[in-house]
Amino acid sequence: MERIYIGMGSNLAAPAQQLRSAIDALAHLPGTALAGVSAFYQSDSLLPGQPRYTNAVAALDGTLAPLALLDALQTIENDQGRERVERWGPRTLDLDILLFGDRPIDEPRLKVPHYQMHLRAFVLYPLAELVPADFQLPDGQTLSELLAACPFVGLERLPL
Repeated sequence: MERIYIGMGSNLAAPAQQLRSAIDALAHLPGTALAGVSAFYQSDSLLPGQPRYTNAVAALDGTLAPLALLDALQTIENDQGRERVERWGPRTLDLDILLFGDRPIDEPRLKVPHYQMHLRAFVLYPLAELVPADFQLPDGQTLSELLAACPFVGLERLPL
């Protein structure tokens, strides 16, 4: 059993409801158990002119293989209307494997830890709600070090 962290984001078709639906789908994935969910946050899009994103992080305890989990996450995205038209374009749902236990993964379809999570406040701050203060990533960096280098700018924590 490994602890897995999933980044979630949506900026189309009622984003908060998209995340709630994704959380429900995650809770029903075979071979996993939902262990926690952060608060929802709003952030500006990485590309100008797009609607703001609603983001969160979910924690799963699971026995699925990493690529099997990736396939399951992409099925959830597709079931919720995800269309892959433009890189970093607007989307109904984006589910990213941020961390998979304490192991790095370097596959053609999957890089873990997520390759840009250290630059994204909308990932780091929700993740910080689910892990201990001294949490260490597979490369030895602590989450507190990453947070210190990635200020809480442009984020809005949404009321529960």
